[in-house]
Amino acid sequence: MTQNVYDDVTPEELGKKLYKCADAIRDAVDEARYKNYILPLVFLKSIDDTFSDRLEENKEQFAGDDELARKAITGMSVPEDYRWEDITERSENIAPYLDEAFDALERENDRLRGVVRVTYSDEEALNDQMLRDLIQRIDTFELSTEKVEKDFLGEAYMYMVGEFAKDEGKEGGQFFTPTDVIDLMVRLLAKTGETDGFEKGASFHDPTAGSAGFLVHAASYFRNVQGGDPSTWTVTGQELNADIASIAQVNTFMHGLEAEIRREDSLSNPQFPGYLEDGEGFDYVLANFPFSADWAKSELGDDKWNRFNWTSKLPRSNRADYAFIMHIAELLNDEGKAIVVVPRGVLFRTNEKAFRKPMIEKDILEAVIGLPSNLFQSVSLPSALLVLNRDKEQERKKQIQFIDAADETFYEEKSNHNDITPTGRDSIISLFADWTTKDRTSRVVTHDEIRANEYNLTLSLYIEPEDPIGPIDVDQEIEEFRGLQTELDAARARLDNHLEVLDYE
Repeated sequence: MTQNVYDDVTPEELGKKLYKCADAIRDAVDEARYKNYILPLVFLKSIDDTFSDRLEENKEQFAGDDELARKAITGMSVPEDYRWEDITERSENIAPYLDEAFDALERENDRLRGVVRVTYSDEEALNDQMLRDLIQRIDTFELSTEKVEKDFLGEAYMYMVGEFAKDEGKEGGQFFTPTDVIDLMVRLLAKTGETDGFEKGASFHDPTAGSAGFLVHAASYFRNVQGGDPSTWTVTGQELNADIASIAQVNTFMHGLEAEIRREDSLSNPQFPGYLEDGEGFDYVLANFPFSADWAKSELGDDKWNRFNWTSKLPRSNRADYAFIMHIAELLNDEGKAIVVVPRGVLFRTNEKAFRKPMIEKDILEAVIGLPSNLFQSVSLPSALLVLNRDKEQERKKQIQFIDAADETFYEEKSNHNDITPTGRDSIISLFADWTTKDRTSRVVTHDEIRANEYNLTLSLYIEPEDPIGPIDVDQEIEEFRGLQTELDAARARLDNHLEVLDYE
């Protein structure tokens, strides 16, 4: 078993120290580009350290024969002329030498092609002195996956990615889902279905992978909680941003996870069509897609995989939420399950009732979980989780569980965001696993009741809000609400009609 050389250091502490290496270039490079120059070097140091350890181990087996020892290493190769030791000894023309080193690394490792997107020699402000300082700082760390446990090293790497996301503000939040949300979603997914946990040989996918946090956390859960081997899994992801896709590929490597991350838009150009064409589908999908983004509606009306056929209309071109939800549902096999982060608007927006109705009538929606606001770096709006399940347990069929986890008992306020606490996560998972109805927090609702509410999934329709004020005449309130709802629906219908006439999205 791998020995962890950082017995007295937490992954977060190691991540902080690695992140501090950015001090070497802080005066020369914009914060938004720190990660472009530091993360590849951390990765190169890790792969070289790992290769060195495996080489030494093989030399013992092959009586010191270096060539045979190198050939016996599978899955990676480090070019002889560009070892980390050579890089640390370089004192001039460092930037072009680094570019050559990464080019050579890609030539010898097909799976690493496109992983490093930066060209060091293009950044004039990065002179030899700064690069040498940066390299020397990184050189002080042991980053071999033979000496540092995979998840430990991966978590340290993810801490760095998270700090770089904070540096970039809202823009960085587009590729980084907070760890508390990731942990909640992975553990919830493990509780779907009749078995408790994931299976050997399962297939996982994230259509908007970002830095691949969902995929590596699921693998860590399987390895550390269930004692399973994620190398038996098929793990794939797709990410539109080429730079972020490369971070995802490196992140999976740092976690010791064999994954394939492809760059393209998931809606316009899905890169794993076999899971759509032959009906194979994925066992599990996790996703945090960009909220209410633009999508190529005009080009996908006649989608060859029929992904967007829940109704005769398509989602608006500037609101792709249900396009993503339909795409994810189509990616699942007959027993597939998914958990998706969505903006709360998808639960009640009037013009999206056409998509909610088939999602409910197909009986693939298992749970709606309301989350606190201000969880994400990129958006402060309240969000929710949709639990999709194509093979619901018999006792859960034609029912949907609503869980309101937006109450302060589920989260804690930080300086600029909120975190779902470990206790809060445990509570949500327990409520879902036990299919519990609990006053003002959780309720299991039949499809008939949801139909009566015109397929509106607003949580407050099904869960009594906390601390109602004064005595309430329920019948009168419902009558007044329905009257107002009728007026609002009529007004929205008129507006939609005007927008359609004007051909305005």
